[in-house]
Parts: sequence; C-alpha cells; structure tokens
Amino acid sequence: MTLPRLVEIQPRENFQLWVKFSDGSEGVSDLSDVVGKGVFRLWDTPGEFEKARIGDSGEIVWADNLDVCPDAIYFEVTGQEPESFFRAAEATHA
Repeated sequence: MTLPRLVEIQPRENFQLWVKFSDGSEGVSDLSDVVGKGVFRLWDTPGEFEKARIGDSGEIVWADNLDVCPDAIYFEVTGQEPESFFRAAEATHA
C-alpha cells in the first residue's frame, strides 16, 4: 500500500504549511524549526516560503534545490507512526 498523495497545499504565516492528502487527511505542518538551516536559508528571503507548490513527483517544492517529502508531513499531520501505517496496510492485504 502506498501513502496518500498530496493534493493541496497553502503556505501560512510563520512557516506553517496547510496540507491536504488524497485520503482526506489535512492539517498544518510547522516548518519553522528548519528556517535558516542549510538549504532552508532560502526562506530567509521574504516571500520565498509562500512560493510552495506541489512538484511533478508529488513532493513539496520551493526552488530547484529545495523540496520536502510529503510522507513525513503526512505522518506529522495525521499523528500516525510509519510502522503502524505499514503494518495496518500489510494486514489489510494479507
């Protein structure tokens, strides 16, 4: 079983990102803890965080060298643990 696809995103204030997935799950991810670190220095430039979009492979993209995997965001906003998700998926398909 694969994880639900990211279908919508909306950047919010203070480096918060509202997300919605194909299974109907939605929530806000707080990305403020990585601002100014490594590639996330891009967000130090006013207006850059607000340029978030969904990339061709379903990733969250800001620039050619900055993207975030939606899987980690999915687990954050749903409160699920990856192990539990995949164990349940295995049981469903067994």
